[in-house]
Amino acid sequence: MRIGLIGIITGIVWTVSTPVMAEKPSFEGYVASLKQEGINKGIDISLIDKAFNGIRHREKAVKADRNQPEMRLTLNEYISLAVPDWKVKKARRLYAEHYNGLKRIGDHYGVQPRFLVSLWGIESNFGALIGNYDVLEALTTLAYDGRREDFFRAEIFSALTILQQGHIDVREMKGSWAGAMGQCQFLPSSFLSFAADGNNDGKKDIWNSELDVFASSANYLNNVGWDNNYTWGRKVTLPKKLDINLLGLSEGKARSLAEWQAIGIKPVNRKKFPNVDINAWLIQPDHRNGQAYIVYGNYQSLMKWNRSHYFALAVSHLADKIKSI
Repeated sequence: MRIGLIGIITGIVWTVSTPVMAEKPSFEGYVASLKQEGINKGIDISLIDKAFNGIRHREKAVKADRNQPEMRLTLNEYISLAVPDWKVKKARRLYAEHYNGLKRIGDHYGVQPRFLVSLWGIESNFGALIGNYDVLEALTTLAYDGRREDFFRAEIFSALTILQQGHIDVREMKGSWAGAMGQCQFLPSSFLSFAADGNNDGKKDIWNSELDVFASSANYLNNVGWDNNYTWGRKVTLPKKLDINLLGLSEGKARSLAEWQAIGIKPVNRKKFPNVDINAWLIQPDHRNGQAYIVYGNYQSLMKWNRSHYFALAVSHLADKIKSI
C-alpha cells in the first residue's frame, strides 16, 4: 500500500490509499511477452525468433494512427483524384492482360472481373503501393502504444500464423503502417479468413501473385454477399422535395426500384430503372449538396470491405469505366 494522504481530524490520524499503477514495460519487454504468448499458442520458436529479430518501435506508425487526416474533399474531388484518366487506361490494359485468369476466378467465386481489377487499382495502384512497413513491426508498435491494444495484438498472432503456414517469408511480409498487407491490403485476420490460392501453387501470396490477389478479393466479396447477377447501383436525380429519412443503408430503408421510381427518383440519362426485383437503397454521401445514388446489395458488400462511401464509389466508378471497353 502506498500512502496517498495523511490528515488529522479531531486528533485522529487517517490515511487514504491510492492504487499503485503498474509501470508500462519497455518495448523490449513487451516484445518478450509477445514471444512467450506466441510460444504458448503453438507458434514455432525458431519462427518467433526470426519474426521478432531486430524489431523496432516505429513512431511514424503511432503518429499515423493518432493523426489520420480528416476528409475535406467533396466526393467529386475525391473521385477525380482516386480515378484519374491514367488509372482508367491502366485498369483497362491490365484487365485485358489478365482476362483469362480473371474470368476463371470470377466464374468460380461469382464476382465480375472488372470489380476485382478496380479494387486492385484503388487499394494499391495495381500493386505499386503496398506499403514498406514490416507488418509485425507496425502491429507490435501499435499494440504497444495501447490505444487499440487488443485489436493489434490479435493481428500480431494472425500474422505469425500466416508465417507458420508458409505463405510468405518474414522479411517479405510488407504492408501499411496499420498492418494492411499486400496488393489487396488485407489485415492478417482477413488474410486467414479470405485469402485464396489463385495460381494453384499451394501458397496464398497477396504480395507477389496477381492471381492470388484476384482470388482473395473475389473470395472476400463472395463471402460478404456479392451477387454476380447485378452491378453496384447507379447515379440518380432527386425530386425537389425529398424526405431525408429515406437516405441510408440500414435494412429498414431498402425499397424496390419501382418504389423508388414512384417517389420520384430517376436514373441519370434514363427514364426508368431496370425492371428487376431487387432491394435498393438511396445514398447521398455529401448530403443535400452532392450527387445521389441508388445502390444495390453489391454496394453493401463493398462497404463491408471499407466503410467509406468515397472508397466504395471510387471502386464502383472505376469498375464502370473498365466495363466500357
